[in-house]
This record gives sequence, structure tokens and C-alpha cells, in this order.
Amino acid sequence: MIVSKRIAAVAAAVGLAVTGLAGTAAAAPAASTDLRLIAFNDFHGNLQPPAGSSGRVVLSNGTTVDAGGAAYLATHIAQLRGQVKNSLVLSGGDNIGASPLTSALFHDEPTIDFLNQVGVSASVIGNHELDEGYQELLRMQFGGCHPTDGCQFEKPFRGAKFPFVASNITFDNGLPAALPVTIKFVDNVPVAIIGVTLHDLPSVVTPEAIKGLKFGDEVQALNKTSRLLDLAGIRTQVVLMHQGDSTEGGGPDDCRTLPGPARDIATRASASIDVFLTGHSHQQYNCVVTDPAGNPRPLIQGASFGRLLSVVDLKINKRTGDVDRSATVAHNEVVTRTVTPDPTVQALVDKAVTLSGPIANRQVGTITADLTRTASPAGETPLGDVIADAQLAGTQGNQAVIAMTNPGGIRTDLVYATSPAGEGNGVVTYGEAFAVQPFSNIMQTITLTGAQLKNTLEQQWQASGTKFLQISSSLHYSWSQSATQGNRVSNITVNGTPVDPAGAYRVSVNNFLAAGGDGFAELKNGTNLAGGPVDLDAFTAYLTAHPNLAPPASDRVTVLP
Repeated sequence: MIVSKRIAAVAAAVGLAVTGLAGTAAAAPAASTDLRLIAFNDFHGNLQPPAGSSGRVVLSNGTTVDAGGAAYLATHIAQLRGQVKNSLVLSGGDNIGASPLTSALFHDEPTIDFLNQVGVSASVIGNHELDEGYQELLRMQFGGCHPTDGCQFEKPFRGAKFPFVASNITFDNGLPAALPVTIKFVDNVPVAIIGVTLHDLPSVVTPEAIKGLKFGDEVQALNKTSRLLDLAGIRTQVVLMHQGDSTEGGGPDDCRTLPGPARDIATRASASIDVFLTGHSHQQYNCVVTDPAGNPRPLIQGASFGRLLSVVDLKINKRTGDVDRSATVAHNEVVTRTVTPDPTVQALVDKAVTLSGPIANRQVGTITADLTRTASPAGETPLGDVIADAQLAGTQGNQAVIAMTNPGGIRTDLVYATSPAGEGNGVVTYGEAFAVQPFSNIMQTITLTGAQLKNTLEQQWQASGTKFLQISSSLHYSWSQSATQGNRVSNITVNGTPVDPAGAYRVSVNNFLAAGGDGFAELKNGTNLAGGPVDLDAFTAYLTAHPNLAPPASDRVTVLP
């Protein structure tokens, strides 16, 4: 492989990585070459097949199919790669973080090993890649033992064989904090994989984890990188973007996206970009958008947890390096569990399950039915209610009268059916509870006035969408569907007594929310902060103290016209 001086010069300028993808020279070279992109997003360490709704894909007709699991994902990737000469496996970020115990107990090292095994060529940096801070992300990239826990899964941990890329992350001094792009060669044609993460990442990560980092505008970063690639003569440009849209339902290949940040970025960014592979929102869609020059390009996302693979087939002119957009074909493939699981990956998963088993399989409680994240029309969920009640119980020593938690911190359903470990129906294990609350956030109790409490509840309606806080049984309120922003919430009571705007109320939230996370800036104004238990510890203690726990009634929030 010969890299032109022009490409080498631009590579040095932007600090990108240049590697090759094997392609044999034919006696009579074809005018074009085919490239298949195989991507997944928001894997979150789900090495085992995820349970409940997290392990199902909704099809266009409303039926569901069980999907996901690393060994099945590996088989589907191998099958897709076997159908074409050239392929690249890519990740849309959040490979790690918010992971089940099987991966998280070992600081997600098993997940990085899995990504190496399936041949991932590049991954964008998602917000959860930074959950444990920038230095831990560097360890994921380059390897080495954890500074506190040492090497427990591998000795030593060797790190990712692929680059993490993000064109819009810099240090405070403006210098790049990550590779903006990596270059792969396909039959001697350069293909650029540009990374970009969400500009609003600071709103979904604790401030301490991203201290010293800045997150720039997505379109500006993409355009800057794309221009440099244009100067280098690199015409095939693919974006891995950790930002996504919400949808109005539909199957894996439907396009029912609501107006959102991913579509906005994909329609405004450089016309030289050929594909947008997205993530972050855990949605499934397969769309075509129009670039600033009026040409089509795919915008696609594959749900989460390894349930779907986003497949984009490109035809590239070997002389010019340009993609024939009219020949691009994209689809989302369901990672069914009817295929033979990949034995090498299965061995890795089995190792992680075995090593984590003594902790993961310990019983912490029992339930009488599924506790799900399925929301009522008012925004309440059975599992959210239970977790908020648990957090209130766990902070009674702080004189808490209310607890509230963010829905994004509740990662999966708590299901009644036994897991593959065979603990029995209704038994909740520590591993299952950990999968629900994996962040190890610290509970904090603050004092809010009644007016500040109302302002906090009003902040559930945001420009990016509605984020309903899950609340303890001590708090009740109504909200109006027709009211204007800032005036939706009424009839707030605490333990049956109307809230006094000037009164003082002890409110328990996790440290992420207390720092204003998820857009709840009013919580930063709380006073008299007192620390509490880890949210997971509060949850498991509550489950232990309430055997045969049933789903609570959804009566804490009332919807008005």
C-alpha cells in the first residue's frame, strides 16, 4: 500500500490514523469497488443476550423478535462479511459504560476484547466512554491494568485494536483530545471514517469525568475535517456520529424520525460526506436525507445492545474515489438468536460469566411480576417508582421527604422470569439489579424551596424532548398537556400536603442530577447537601427489605387536558 504524499501531509496535519484493508489487485482492474459498512451502536457491554424489552426488536407489523447477545452478533457479522469482498465493522459509540455486571465488574475489559475479536475498525467516542473519565478512556485505548483494581480479567489488558475517534473533542487549550478521523484503504481507495460526538455531552456526564475537555459544534467539526479530507483527495467519507433522533415507532427499516439533532446535522454538514451512522438515542431507523448539494445520503441507526446491525453497501469509483450515491443500499439486520453462536466469542462471554458469577448470582430480593420502564401517559414507570421509593428509604438519615431519579439512569427492566443462571422465577439477583442501576451514582440530599421544586418539575419539558423524573410515593402532582412552557405543573403535594412555594423540602437525587445533569439546572441551586448511599446499594437494600415486591400503582402523576 502506497500512501500519497498529499494524504500523508493531511494525515500529519490532523493527527489521523492511516491503515489498510486487504484487497488483491486483479489482472484487469474493475472500474469500481464495493464496500460494506457493518455498524452497531450503544452496545453497553451486553455480552449476554439482554433480557426483557431490551432483548427484543419491534418489527414493522408490531410483532417482536428476540435479538442480541455478543456470540450471536459475531456470527451475524461474519455472515455479512462473507457476502462481500471488502467490509468494515464500525461502532457508533457507548460500547462501554452502563454495562451489566458481567462486563462492568472488570471495567468493561471483556467488551473491548469482544470488539477486538469481531474486528471493529473504528469507534466514535460516546458519552459513556467518558463515564470514568478521560484517563480511563486512554486505558481502554492503549491497555494497562486499572489503577485501583489492577488486572482481574486479563493480565495484562492490552486495550482496543481500533481507534476511538471524535473530531469535536478538545482540551481546554484547544488541542485535539482524540483522533478526528481514521483512514482505511479499500482496493487502494482511501476511505475516511470521521467521528463526532454530541455537543451536549456535558449535560449527560458528571462534570468531574470531563474536566479539562471541551465539546464543539458537530457541524463545524465535521465540515473542518471534511475540508481537510477534500484537500487530500479523499472522496469517500463516512461519519460515525454519537447523536441520534427519536422516532414515532416503526420497524428497523422504517423512517419515522421526529425532527431532531441527527437529521439536522446530517442535512447541514459537508456535502462530501456520504454516510451518517448514528447512535445515542437507542432508536431504530433507516432514512435518506439530502445533503447541502441536494444529493441523497443514508442516516441510519441500529437500536442498542447489539440487537441490530446497520448495513450500508457502497459502490466506489476506483479512479476518482467517489461514492456512487445512486447505488448506495442500506438496511438494518436483526441479530437473531436462531444462528449458531460464534464459539470464540462464546468462550469469552462464558469466562466473564464464570468469573462474575459468585457476585452476580447472589439473591437480593423477589418480585411478583415484571418491573418495567414502560411509561404511563403521565410519564410514570413501575420500575422508576420502585427506584425512587428505594432512594427515599435509603436517605431517611438525611431527613429526606422526596426522592427523584432520572429515567436515563434506569437501564433495563427487572423481569420476573429466571435468567440463564437458573435462580428461579421472581428471584432478583445482584447482577440483575446492577444491570438496572449500573452507574454507582452517589445519593445526595439537598434542600429546595417549594418554588424550586416546581421549577425542577417544569424542567422535564426540554428542547431535546421530555424527560420525566421518576418520583417517590411521597410526591404527587399534575401536569397539563395544553399549558405553556414553565406553566405545566400544578397541584404539587408532599405527603398529602400542598407544597408551600416558600417552604423548605429535603429532596434526594443522585449526584449526576444534583450537578444539573439531564438539563435539570434548578437542582444545582439546592442547599445543605448531605451524602448518602450508592444508588445501587439503596436499590438492593430496598428489594431485600420488601420481599415479593409487586409493581406499584401508577398514581403519583396526573395528566390534565
